[in-house]
Amino acid sequence: MVVGVVAPHGPSLAAEREAIAAFGYQRFTNRELSRLDFGARLLDLSEDARMPLLERVKFVAIFAELLDEFFQVRVAGLEDQVAGGVRTRSADGLRPGEQLKVIRTRVQELYARQDHIFLEQLDDDDREYLVEVFRRQIFPVLTPLAVDPGHPFPYISNLSLNLVVEVGDPVTDELRVARVKVPPVLPRFVVMPDGERFVPLEQVIAAHLDTLFPGMTIGHHETFRLTRNADLAVEEDEADDLLVAVEMELRRRRFGRAVRLEVAAGASEAVREMLTTELEVSPDGVYQLEAPIGLSGLWAVYALDRPDLHEETWTPMTPPYLATAGNAPTELFAVLRERDVLVHHPYDSFATSVEAFISQAADDPDVLGIKQTLYRTSGDSPIVASLIRAAESGKQVAALVELKARFDELANIGWAKALEEAWGSRPIRRPPSCCGERRMGSAGTATSARATTTRRRPASTRTSGSSRRTPTSGRTWVTCSTISPASRDRPTTARSWCRR
Repeated sequence: MVVGVVAPHGPSLAAEREAIAAFGYQRFTNRELSRLDFGARLLDLSEDARMPLLERVKFVAIFAELLDEFFQVRVAGLEDQVAGGVRTRSADGLRPGEQLKVIRTRVQELYARQDHIFLEQLDDDDREYLVEVFRRQIFPVLTPLAVDPGHPFPYISNLSLNLVVEVGDPVTDELRVARVKVPPVLPRFVVMPDGERFVPLEQVIAAHLDTLFPGMTIGHHETFRLTRNADLAVEEDEADDLLVAVEMELRRRRFGRAVRLEVAAGASEAVREMLTTELEVSPDGVYQLEAPIGLSGLWAVYALDRPDLHEETWTPMTPPYLATAGNAPTELFAVLRERDVLVHHPYDSFATSVEAFISQAADDPDVLGIKQTLYRTSGDSPIVASLIRAAESGKQVAALVELKARFDELANIGWAKALEEAWGSRPIRRPPSCCGERRMGSAGTATSARATTTRRRPASTRTSGSSRRTPTSGRTWVTCSTISPASRDRPTTARSWCRR
């Protein structure tokens, strides 16, 4: 069965407010500003001269991603509260509108630091090479759209990078505005032949606007990006099928309300006014940047094959008690009869511990069933492949899939459908009933643990393991995983800890 669950239960809101008021607002920090403080720590790391250059670039990319998610979810939520007339104070005593004001001040400070870091470290040049790149790779996928009475301002998708261009007809002197979308299928930065310099893609396009608009006079052009409300609003208690409800909400999310407009510094007042009017963004939602917009694209730069600019690569090790001569697979169930297994990722190998455990359970004829919780998975998840293989071999397999894992909803829906197809039965997507005093997948709860339980002959033997990582995220997250046997004298343990 595949079950989708939602958000965690907690103490009543009234009880929380009473406790906070009794303790004193001044003793609490603001939840949203605390998240931005984490972003400031990322910028601290990107300014650390002791780190190799591309490692510092990586932290700028992480910061940019964090800020994108912050606006899509947290700022969007506060603006919804303001629009709804909510005046409830946060733990530190601020109302939603007051929080938005302090957030804007803090974000502007962080943007200024980001601009300084980027412009201090990165460079662009080599016009002749860029002309060839534009002609061969970029120009064929560009589609400029004119804005006039017969062609209204086009829809701007979430986080897409765009150029707004003023063009004039030299014969009639008529002025028009056009929008050019920077193709997301191309790398965010064009790497120069020496592998040491790179140029933002939008700058390459801007330098060749005369090719896009032949015979026209090119006026001002500015780069901009729009951020939309991307928070899901699924009423799980009213949904007959949670998976279908999440799918519908994901389609609506494309048209979420605008919450942030980023424009290049120096953009004219007329361009800013046009964009805020057409895109329905408040003036407080506009941010001007000196550095290129959308620096999460720096991941492509981080991936450059320059070992001298990276930290030394760490190859995960197999713990000694799981290692065998000649790298032959370890009989994990035999190891578990002797001891518990504790592994520390990414230093200890995920593939030879957690992945191997689930894979061996799928192939072991003495394993009768596997139960697994899934929160986030990689694109080619070996764990899901093992579950499908186990189901196809006739084992009893149950998976609890978190359908509302933020920004991974679509991937998890895909895995849920793949598991359903493998099992040949309709999954249960409505929250199941309570079992005793413990709820599993009930409405209003979230599944963020990664736990596996296997049932193996003899009947008294079960094994449980947990992990808070996937093969890909393990390169960034530090995680502990435990795999331990269960008996009548000792209950199954499944614990995990992680930090980034």
